[in-house]
Amino acid sequence: MSVQALPAADAASTRRLVLVAGVGRSGTSVFTTILTTAGFHVPQPEVVADPTNPKGFGESRWVVDFHRRQLRARRVSVWDSRPSAWADTARAAEDTATLAELTAWLKVQFVGRYAVVVKDPRVGWFLPLWERAARDIGVEVSFATMLRHPAEAVSSAVTSYGDWQSAASRTASWLNIMLETELATRGKPRVFVRYDALLADWPAELTRAGQELGVPALLHVDAAARAAIDALVDPTLHRQKVGFADLDVPASVEQLAAAAWSELLALTAPAGDGPAVWVGLDECRQAYRSFYADVESIAQSSLHALRSEGGGAPSVGRVGRSLSDGPGTAAGGGADALIRVAERFVPRTMLQRVPPVWRSRLIRAANRAGRLIRR
Repeated sequence: MSVQALPAADAASTRRLVLVAGVGRSGTSVFTTILTTAGFHVPQPEVVADPTNPKGFGESRWVVDFHRRQLRARRVSVWDSRPSAWADTARAAEDTATLAELTAWLKVQFVGRYAVVVKDPRVGWFLPLWERAARDIGVEVSFATMLRHPAEAVSSAVTSYGDWQSAASRTASWLNIMLETELATRGKPRVFVRYDALLADWPAELTRAGQELGVPALLHVDAAARAAIDALVDPTLHRQKVGFADLDVPASVEQLAAAAWSELLALTAPAGDGPAVWVGLDECRQAYRSFYADVESIAQSSLHALRSEGGGAPSVGRVGRSLSDGPGTAAGGGADALIRVAERFVPRTMLQRVPPVWRSRLIRAANRAGRLIRR
């Protein structure tokens, strides 16, 4: 179904941008594809499907490349666990050139269209930037966040992108990203969707999303679109059914994640998105910030040991590496620092074809080689 097929009442009332934010490997791709089938437009061209997501990512190539540049410039990673990283990315909204670039691109996407969806695991880092660009062209913004148990999301990420970032580190990143994304979207048109509920009963979840976001078109999906969505939504997509008992995650991190998960789930209950739940989420976020500050304060010796000789930047593949893994990166995953070294000898077009699991092995090999060279 094309976007122009949206009910006339919707088209006449507003132009709407839905940002699918939150942690990757949480069902964001299937949710975005459902929105697309229901009439939303994903800006073209899209990131090509690969073995980590054979049914497609639902991501715009331009958006992914734009976010990668912004993250790299600010030394922030996709799965960044630092609370301080949010201040770095927030400044993008105040950068005149960055805002102008996004605004110009976004304006084109709404030519002849009334409903656009943008999904990228990196978009959550730049929500103020997107909101400002949308406001400048008179487009309303809504937010959709997928909820998948953190152990499952982390396990899926390790399986898809390699184990160069530990499960404990990714769980901390899950906490940082989910709690800060919730705060950034609080009080705005938004919906939180459980991944397992979406796979079990997508019509009910899509109806709820339409109600929460104020998008009547999602309440009136025609028969052809319903058949297409039925063919897309496959319960076997829920492959990573694990718990923290299956992962090497410290008890302290597991406890923080479990508390946050419980509070986030409350947002999906009828009338659950309100001050009563926000208090608990604020407590979870502050607990994580305090925990991370404590960890940073005692980790200086480890950080110092990883710095390159002569007091320069941290070595490739360790601290200081841009953790820009995830679907849709220019290299499809892995470390930007390694990519920059490798592409001196290998064309980028070839690097793009390296499967994520092999990139993980290459990163570990590069780390070992780097340590041998420094010796």
